[in-house]
Amino acid sequence: MLSTIAMTLLLGPFGQLEPGDTVRSLTVDGRERTYLVHVPPSYDGTKPFPVILIFHGGGSNARQMVRFCGLNEKADQAGFLAVYPNGTGRRERMLTWNAGNCCGYARWHNVDDVKFVRVLLKDLGKIAKIDPKRVYATGMSNGGMMAYRLASELSEMIAAIAPVSGPMGTEKCHPNRPVSVIHFHGTEDLFAPFEGGRGRRSISQTEFYSVEHSIRAWVKANGCPEAPVVENEPDRTEDGTTVVRKT
Repeated sequence: MLSTIAMTLLLGPFGQLEPGDTVRSLTVDGRERTYLVHVPPSYDGTKPFPVILIFHGGGSNARQMVRFCGLNEKADQAGFLAVYPNGTGRRERMLTWNAGNCCGYARWHNVDDVKFVRVLLKDLGKIAKIDPKRVYATGMSNGGMMAYRLASELSEMIAAIAPVSGPMGTEKCHPNRPVSVIHFHGTEDLFAPFEGGRGRRSISQTEFYSVEHSIRAWVKANGCPEAPVVENEPDRTEDGTTVVRKT
């Protein structure tokens, strides 16, 4: 049984979101779930705005992700609603997502985080004018893995995803429609290794799927050519990083 309870901090006279930061509270499958919304100054409720769902990594939370990613500033510049869902866990600062084979509390307790996001978007649609065709998901590590799971199991509501350092957490993907994917991953990642397997600095002990596995699955699902176009991007010599783009 699912019920919804809303708690807001910044609402207009008709229950609509106003520019600023808002906390929402929902009950999903008997659990209290929360998410943060940053509304840019350009939002006035007269036209639909795109939404970016921004998922924190494992062992983190939404407020830490706000400070980490800097997307509130980008939302103010580009004009979108920045939404930061909270995972689940025993400690407020140590939350995780059930992204398939990872991670922590959410996986151990089989938390239905896909259902949570579905309810979240329905709730957001009641208090904000959103463009249902422009709902995107991104996230770091376990949060990036969650973006992949949404693209597979909630493809009717997700237009594109941008996982960062988080591969697929499932063997296969089954979207109902094509979902655009841009994946960012360091080849020397010590938490979720680029080649897959257990990360040397990962506390989850997860045997991660490789980045290649993730990309190949979505190349097939989206009907893309198997052979990518490979381009070397300009390097930032001061940090020793090189960038290769495959499209």
